Amino acid sequence: MPKSASQPVPDLFDDALNPAPASPLAESHEPRPEPAASKVTGGYSAKDIEVLEGLEPVRKRPGMYIGGTDERALHHLFAEVLDNSMDEAVAGHAKVIEVTFEADGSLTVKDDGRGIPVDPHPKHPGRSALEVIMTVLHSGGKFSGKAYETSGGLHGVGISVVNALSERVEVTVWKDGSEWRQAFTRGKTVAKIEQMGPTRKKGTQINFMPDPVIFGEGASFKPARLYRMARSKAYLFGGVEIRWKCDPSRIQDQTPAEATFRFPNGLADFLGERIKDLETVTPQPFAGRWERPGETGKVEWAVAWTPAGFGEADSFMQSYCNTVPTPEGGTHEAGFRAALTRGLKAYAELSGEKRGTIITADDVVSQAGALVSVFVANPEFQGQTKERLSSSDAQKLVEKALADPFDHWLTAQPKAASALLEFVVERAEERLKRRKDKEVARASATRKLRLPGKLADCSGSAMDGTELFLVEGDSAGGSAKQARNRKTQAILPLRGKILNVASASTDKFGGNKELADLLLALGAQAGSKYRDEDLRYDRIIIMTDADVDGAHIASLLITFFYRTMPDMIRGGRLFLALPPLYRLSHGGKAAYARDDAHRDELLATDFKGKKPEISRFKGLGEMMPAQLKETTMDPKSRTLAKVTLPRAEEPVEDLVEALMGRKPELRFRFIQENAEFALADLDV
Repeated sequence: MPKSASQPVPDLFDDALNPAPASPLAESHEPRPEPAASKVTGGYSAKDIEVLEGLEPVRKRPGMYIGGTDERALHHLFAEVLDNSMDEAVAGHAKVIEVTFEADGSLTVKDDGRGIPVDPHPKHPGRSALEVIMTVLHSGGKFSGKAYETSGGLHGVGISVVNALSERVEVTVWKDGSEWRQAFTRGKTVAKIEQMGPTRKKGTQINFMPDPVIFGEGASFKPARLYRMARSKAYLFGGVEIRWKCDPSRIQDQTPAEATFRFPNGLADFLGERIKDLETVTPQPFAGRWERPGETGKVEWAVAWTPAGFGEADSFMQSYCNTVPTPEGGTHEAGFRAALTRGLKAYAELSGEKRGTIITADDVVSQAGALVSVFVANPEFQGQTKERLSSSDAQKLVEKALADPFDHWLTAQPKAASALLEFVVERAEERLKRRKDKEVARASATRKLRLPGKLADCSGSAMDGTELFLVEGDSAGGSAKQARNRKTQAILPLRGKILNVASASTDKFGGNKELADLLLALGAQAGSKYRDEDLRYDRIIIMTDADVDGAHIASLLITFFYRTMPDMIRGGRLFLALPPLYRLSHGGKAAYARDDAHRDELLATDFKGKKPEISRFKGLGEMMPAQLKETTMDPKSRTLAKVTLPRAEEPVEDLVEALMGRKPELRFRFIQENAEFALADLDV
């Protein structure tokens, strides 16, 4: 659940268009450092060093490449293969892509592009380029930019990962007047590439069957999901036609057995389908494409506003980079929001609407349905599953692309522009009113509530920016109270390990004083009565010692919040503080290490060749208030881990029940299945 961040991470969006899975419980954007050398009782020599060759790393740790082995990860295989065909289409070499879900459960993707190269690879004697692409990680034609100006595949691992995680893969290539075929099983070559005979066709066809050893017996693609993924790709590039076909025996719902997707108007067609039955603020959406001869980068967008909202949500924003969905947003979304906000505020100033100064980006998109797609060279993503775009150039590109078109769109239809401006200003006024009401309610609640005696509350009455730190014990509470910003930071010391709500009875839960005090401090009720607006703080921060007991207390608190008020987690309000375990000092230089591995890293870098004094903090109560403030509590210098939930929460519930529930046999099974992953961290 923790996601390392100093600021909240943007919310996730639509599950259907995001084939890559989030972690079942936790994800950190900071790579975990290698563990320090541990004491072992046996020998340790060269024979103990394991070298994974070829595609073995993918099969041993599939989560590193596709985010897991659940249903979403399974469908990510399709996304990787489809992305390759889409790259051919975007590059102007393919016009038709055929997707077929076969009767045996395998999937076939065929395009009429240039065909994967089949000639011998110069650096791999005796092997064709096709075989290298399929069996060697980080191989492909998208690194130099010569074969593809823009592409969704960047790391050269996509198709080889599909090969590694498939029971069988059969590749057919039509190229240079000949047909070629090669087969693979679980990442290994079955036989050398074979020339089948002459042909006039061109293109590539890949048929693959996911490996049940990896994804489990009975795991299978879902026709409805494949259908939606194929259709969404067609919306992203008007120059491609995607043909869908599914064997009738695989269909258990209303998914069509055959369909053809071609959308010349791209995202405008996509948005039009979403809003066709809705009342909109302006007669027509703001939609367009931007591309300049001689300039790299393309942008396409479509946005509409509606008073009624979009189904279960008031708004939605779906973004893509090089046809790859980016459900966690990123720089292209930031540029989109900034361009719309700047343009609308400029129009307000031009039309003499003084209230336009209160508009923020959140007001502009709060009841908007928005789609934005960018094509950029060498984009930077976070992780192989590419869920968030981090290229700074993408933000500048989108802002530049939308600036003039949005200004012209507003000035060309004054009546519609005025209606939109009034609509957004109303959203801004509602936001300000809610904030004022919260401040009044919080001030009133502070006067009326019988708050817990140990709670050191914020001195300010405004809720914005307030934080409640949950700390273990009075000693840590004392240090935290001295280190805090009294206006915005509150401290609630908890006595020892709280009740495990996953295994406790209702009577025990209701009669537990620590949890009652916690709920009283939060101002919210548990279960179905929880309301986000009742919370008295913007953020809840769990701050425990950087040791095993502290981790246990944190897990108990996370379990409490997950079981009693999961909407608080979904709202992005729960965080973990990350206090250091060590302080290293030499001369006038001091640094803090969060664990043993980080300490060893600092010794090998910042303090290399020196003998610094190393202090180990036994707990938060051992830290001087100034140290605690600098390392853990000051927003300017601290790092927080944001607690999040994936869209598919079944794995989380199963894991919580296994680790925290009443059945010890589930914990025993979990330990048996995962003990190997903990061996490196053991100090025995």
